[in-house]
Amino acid sequence: MIIGYLLVLLSAVGFGFIPIFALYAYQSGVNVSTLLFLRFFIAALIFFIYAKVKLKKWTLSQKQIISMILLGGVFYTVQSLFYFLSVQYIPASLASLLVYLYPIFVAILSYFINRESFSFPLFASIALTLCGMAFILGSPDGTIQMTGILLAMGSALVYSLFIVIGNHVTQEIPSIITSAFITMSSALSFFIWGMASDTLHFHFQSTGWLAIIGVVLLSTVLAIFTLFAGMNIIGPTKASILSTVEPVVTAIFSFLLLDEKIGVAQIIGGCIVLAGASCVVILKEKQNSTKTVDTNCTEQYQ
Repeated sequence: MIIGYLLVLLSAVGFGFIPIFALYAYQSGVNVSTLLFLRFFIAALIFFIYAKVKLKKWTLSQKQIISMILLGGVFYTVQSLFYFLSVQYIPASLASLLVYLYPIFVAILSYFINRESFSFPLFASIALTLCGMAFILGSPDGTIQMTGILLAMGSALVYSLFIVIGNHVTQEIPSIITSAFITMSSALSFFIWGMASDTLHFHFQSTGWLAIIGVVLLSTVLAIFTLFAGMNIIGPTKASILSTVEPVVTAIFSFLLLDEKIGVAQIIGGCIVLAGASCVVILKEKQNSTKTVDTNCTEQYQ
């Protein structure tokens, strides 16, 4: 059981380093489209090679393939783009925290789209999270720009759509295959966007490759593998709660490596947001205890 907790924590550390690697890449001259293309292209190669060795054979319907391509090429592409752009305007720690609004959006979307029940405890948990957001945004420091806030919240909203829709099309597909197709289609989208906007280039400092390798190996491949391995041992709910240390990891290393600072009000608000998000996860899990519905396994794709 302890190894399961350690694996999920390792996954959270990997995901927590995403905005930090992104900022180092930007400082080396790597732009957003190039960084995201390389991240997903290299990750897709690794996933497909692993799937070929591990699974030997797999069968997918045309509908499943198209669905995964749309999930990765549209929803996950937009979510990643918003997230990586947000850290250019606001501290990485705040961007990582705002993305954790996604359980709230998932609960609301599930109510309207899937007609799932909306209990008073769930409503209270959402209200608690919104109170935490009021703390965070009520006393921002001078480095925070509303553009970054909106981009990070937009990332959380698109991510929640990705989860709600993805649950309907990926339930019977091995997770490694889902990861491979979604990262492949995301890479294709960023390649097309980069070529069309003439922003895809590889003329950056050699140190940029260190950040790229870090975001691919630590924050994508390793983070996904350890998340699934840990989740298989301790279950999705406990894994989701443990994963809330991700923005904490981002905040700590942003302070140590990037000299980012966050105010006391924002720290309090961040704790409230994570507490509220954790309550939402627990309540959603209880509501869906009679079904095999996991709204958190897609956290692999951050």
